Order: sequence, then C-alpha cells, then structure tokens
Amino acid sequence: MKKRLLFQLAALLGLSLPVCAQNTFVLNADQGTEVISRHIYGHFSEHLGHCIYGGYWVGEDSPVPNTRGIRSDVVQALREIRIPNLRWPGGCFADEYHWMDGIGPRDRRPKMVNTHWGGVIEDNSFGTHEFLDLCEQLECEPYICGNVGSGQVDEMSKWVEYITFDGESPMAALRRRNGREEPWKVTFWGVGNENWGCGGNMTADFYADQYLRYATYCRNYGDNRLTKIAGGANTSDYDWTDVLMRKAGRQMQGLSLHYYTVPNSWNAKGSATQFGEADYFSTISKAWFMDELVTKHSVVMDRYDPQKRVGLMPDEWGAWYDVEPGTNPGFLYQQNTLRDAILAGVTLNIFNAHCDRVKMANIAQTVNVLQAVILTDGDRMLRTPTYWVYYLYKVHHDATLLPLTLTSDRYAHGGSAIDAVSMSASRDAAGKIHITLVNVDPNRAQTVSGHLRGVAAKKVSGQILTSAKINDHNTFDRPDAVGIAAFSGARLSGEALTVSLPAKSVVMLEIEP
Repeated sequence: MKKRLLFQLAALLGLSLPVCAQNTFVLNADQGTEVISRHIYGHFSEHLGHCIYGGYWVGEDSPVPNTRGIRSDVVQALREIRIPNLRWPGGCFADEYHWMDGIGPRDRRPKMVNTHWGGVIEDNSFGTHEFLDLCEQLECEPYICGNVGSGQVDEMSKWVEYITFDGESPMAALRRRNGREEPWKVTFWGVGNENWGCGGNMTADFYADQYLRYATYCRNYGDNRLTKIAGGANTSDYDWTDVLMRKAGRQMQGLSLHYYTVPNSWNAKGSATQFGEADYFSTISKAWFMDELVTKHSVVMDRYDPQKRVGLMPDEWGAWYDVEPGTNPGFLYQQNTLRDAILAGVTLNIFNAHCDRVKMANIAQTVNVLQAVILTDGDRMLRTPTYWVYYLYKVHHDATLLPLTLTSDRYAHGGSAIDAVSMSASRDAAGKIHITLVNVDPNRAQTVSGHLRGVAAKKVSGQILTSAKINDHNTFDRPDAVGIAAFSGARLSGEALTVSLPAKSVVMLEIEP
C-alpha cells in the first residue's frame, strides 16, 4: 500500500522514479489442477466490413490465391497460431441472418441489406457450407450463433439438423442435394447474441424464457453433443447473469460476456494510432477491468453452479477505436498498434488465471475489423501486433495452469496507478513450463524476480514483442515493423528466476526441466 501511494504521489508532483522497478513472484511448478482450455484463444468473425468479404472470401475466380474461394494466405497465418474455434455469423448480424438464404447455388441466393453495418448489400455468397469449409481448412471448431432476435424456433432447430444429422430427414436430404453427404460435427451453438440490445432489446427474464424455448429444440444428433451458449451480459450487468443462471443455468453449458475496451467514450473513442500516454493509460486500465468483470460474474455463477459446469465465455472482447480516416464508419476498420498487443497480453493472462470458469473467449474481430489479428488489402496481407501475442501465447493451449503469486510494482499516470506487470504460467504435456509476462509501463523497464518451486529448471529461453513507441504498427509498406524476436533477458540460478522486462513489452519464456 505504501508503494502504491508513493507512485500516485510521484505522478501528481511530476517526480521521476527509478528506471528499473522490482516485482516478485513465487511459482509452484509441481502443482496445478486446472487446464487452460485452448478455446480461450478463439476468434470472432462477423459479416461486417471486410472481415468476411475480402478478408476470408475472395471467390474461386479471384486472382488472390485461394482454395474454393477462401484466401490461402489468411488460412495459413491463422493455422500458424493454431486458432481453436471461430464464432460466426455475428454479432448483431446473427439476429437478422436467415441461414437458408446462404445455401444452394450462389447465383440463386437472395440478397439482403446489412442494416447493422453500413447498409451494404449482402449477397449471401458466404454461407453455411463456405464457413464450415473455412473451419476445416483452419482445422478449428466452428461456433455458430443462431438467430433469436428476428428468427423462429424451428429455423434454428432445422439449422442444427441440416448440419449435424446423419439420417433420413428433409434437412439432411437438403444438405446432400447441396453437395455435402456427411454431416459436420458442430458442438458450439450460441442461442442469440446481445439480446439485451441489438438482438431484440429483451429483458433478462424474457430472454431467459426464450433461451429455454430455443435450446429445447436444438437437438443432439448421433454423437454430436451440443454446447449451448446463452447470450450473456453487457459488461457489468450482474443482474442479467443472476437471472439467466437462476432460470436457465441447468439447461446451458456456457454463458457469454461482452466487453469492449474504449479509451474515452462511445461517442469519441479515440484514434487507433494517434494517441498519447493519457489515452494509452486509460486503455490499459480498462483492459485490467476484465479481471474484475470475470471475478464478479463468476461469483454470481457460483451461487447456482458451484461445480462450475457452465463456462463463462467472453465471446466478444477487444479494443474499439474510431475508424481509420476515410473508411466507411459502418465497417469498423482500425489499425492495430503495440498498445493493442499489450492489451491482448494482459487480457489473455486474466483469462488463464480464471480458467476454472472461463472456458472460451473470442477476440473481435479476426480480419479487418476492430482488434484484428490480420489486415488485408487486395492481394496483400499483414499480421498485426496482436497476432504476435497469439503466436507467443499458443504455448498455453490445453496446458495446466500453474499457481503463482505476483507482487507487482505500479505504473502511475495522471494521479492514478495500475499494476505494471501481468504474468501467467502453465505446464504442457511434455513437462515444459511456459511463462507469459507483460510490462504495461511504456517508460520504465521492470525487473521480475522470484522462485520456481517444485522443479529443477535447467534452461530458459524466450521471445519478445516490443517496439520503440507505443503507437508503432505494421503497414502494407512495412508489414514487419512490429514483430517478435529472441529474448535473452532471463536468468536461472537454482530455483531463482530473474527477468528484465523492457518497457512496453510482451515476453514468453520456455523453461525446460
């Protein structure tokens, strides 16, 4: 507490602080019972802007290299971070999407107006078969969000049947006529999206009743067992979580949570690239707020589900800024800087820490929209700084969370202060230990020192993501301006580990026993 007050006072008086700060930890490498689900590292892609069209889908006749219309460079890049699941078709778009418009010959599919995102014409050329082909190419699990807002119960029921039933029925026969003999295995199904808002402006009680009705008719066919995910709360609406768990908790396997990090206000969010330290501090402070959200929603869920059978699933999260100048305001296209990588690193460490309850999470949105990991421009593609965080953190997929305690120094600005260091650790199936650390302080290096208990560590290596400025980013002219490099700032001495974290950096360490 004294240290925290010192940093706050220094910030108010404009005093300088030591260049290198001290942080301590204890990691129990021989313990750990909870598994970090790989699905925490999931993604979300909506029919919004150039996420689908131009992002994934270019069509079979495109000069952009593709497989059955799906662009090859994007697939390869996402395979490199082992994307575990992909949520589709929305988002707000899901609750005005009628899936039967997106099957059959493409030249016969009806067009619609995308009323939520730019009022553009949606020609439905990317539909169920194309999406599931994409997931097969990515080797990831599909997560389909059904239409509760403007749809009907039988519409969603028939969609499940169309995709997953291996038998004789009108829907299975229709699937076969459309070129797919065998059913797909699709376990993750969202029953509506943001039903408190764009998904119908419902009350929690009304939606809970609707959820029960829709979920009843989403059937298990053959060995395909559905994970039914209810539309959860907007940010800190804990009452919504309470009502859903009380009324429908026994009939769901997951409950979503939506939270976007907005530096300023929804009416003036701030630039994705032109920002100073005040906006940076605000953004990272709000990223840390995810820990409070997950903790408090979990407390509510624990009242009704102490066995933690229902997963908390933040299936929309990420940074939301003003769109890039000159782009369609409805397309939500924004650049992606080192600030976003810091935000992602902190958030994913939070999800890891809560992996007993958090079973899935989906950053919004994979390509060309909001906090995208990939940007495209015609036949060009680049990986954003956020992409490289997912590349570093893939070591945590399905690994065992290792208990650790961290005492962090504080990063102070403008009379407020937040923890300077975020940290997470896991042990993989081969026995290797991986530690991810984030130094959110843009001005000072941080020394992190502690003890690895229960392991005879022999070797440490690592990789780092950092850059000269917090608003550095990759462009199509300089696609590799921000990327990862080898890290040599960690030292082992018996059970002691000391790490020198540069300012504004994300580091992944691998420790071999």
